[in-house]
Amino acid sequence: MPTSDAPLIECVANVSEGRKLSVLDRMSRAINEVEHCHLLHRDVGHGAHRTVFTFAGPPEAVYEAAFHLYRVAEEDIDMRQHRGAHPRSGAVDVCPFVPVANISLEEVAAGTRELANRIGERFGLPVYLYESSASKPHRSSLAAVRRGEYEGLTEKLSHPDWQPDFGPALPHPSLGATIMGARPFLIAWNINLAPEATLAQAKQLAARLRGSGGGGRPGLFPGLRAIGWYIEEYGCCQISCNVVDAERVSLTRVYLTATNLAAEMGISVTGSELIGLVPARHLRAAARNFCFSGGYEAEMETAVTVLGLNDLIPFNWRERVLEEVYRAAAQRAHRNQ
Repeated sequence: MPTSDAPLIECVANVSEGRKLSVLDRMSRAINEVEHCHLLHRDVGHGAHRTVFTFAGPPEAVYEAAFHLYRVAEEDIDMRQHRGAHPRSGAVDVCPFVPVANISLEEVAAGTRELANRIGERFGLPVYLYESSASKPHRSSLAAVRRGEYEGLTEKLSHPDWQPDFGPALPHPSLGATIMGARPFLIAWNINLAPEATLAQAKQLAARLRGSGGGGRPGLFPGLRAIGWYIEEYGCCQISCNVVDAERVSLTRVYLTATNLAAEMGISVTGSELIGLVPARHLRAAARNFCFSGGYEAEMETAVTVLGLNDLIPFNWRERVLEEVYRAAAQRAHRNQ
């Protein structure tokens, strides 16, 4: 079990597979087989055809576990057959690394570059670096790097401005390309709309909320990225959000604003869906921004209610708060030694 002053990072790997549980189970085992690395959460999206693996530990262990994830993807995922709601460029579509404790963002970026070189060489896979690892300013944004998606990779890789940072300038036939980098913590979160909402309305709401805006006007929340999509398994549209500046963007304000804007359009927000894990402070802040303060557990329960996190499936905050899940995983591993 790592000491309290040991460096700790997490990886939030987004894989383009959300339907074959046998493949996802193999990936989970590959992560857990690396000593000192703990798989904390696996979020499977059937409609998005995408799974988010969250794992954490000392840096070298986490980088090694990520490498094994690519190995399983090479064996079991073929992007030529992939269709899903979520934008994607490859089998392991985006692989971000996040400093959690006792390590700087710059140190994580350096480790990420070493791993990117190793993966590019071993798998013959084009690797783009983004966020704090980006080699050029125009590559810092995930949306920019992923533009064109898997189907547009051949054209993109032929352009001088879009040569990969590592690996060949040709798409891998089954793996496509991958995007990797160090970044601050990001909250992946979807706001659910009632079934009567159309995809066009979901896209309009997303443009009103996100920092980049749309239709020639700025959005309401700098630090928020959002798109509208339809998820068949839920039978509803969602506003799919990435909170990229979680220290400044209030989940409560975004949620209540989305609710009010939706009402103006004659539709309604029914709740929201958290993807992966979230640090405790952000859920506590959601409760406090709703003018509630009553201790750790009460604030957690209030945040779940305020944000409608039980809307689609039951939400147990003890299984979704990063610190809670990592502590439990490390304790289990320590007992089994």
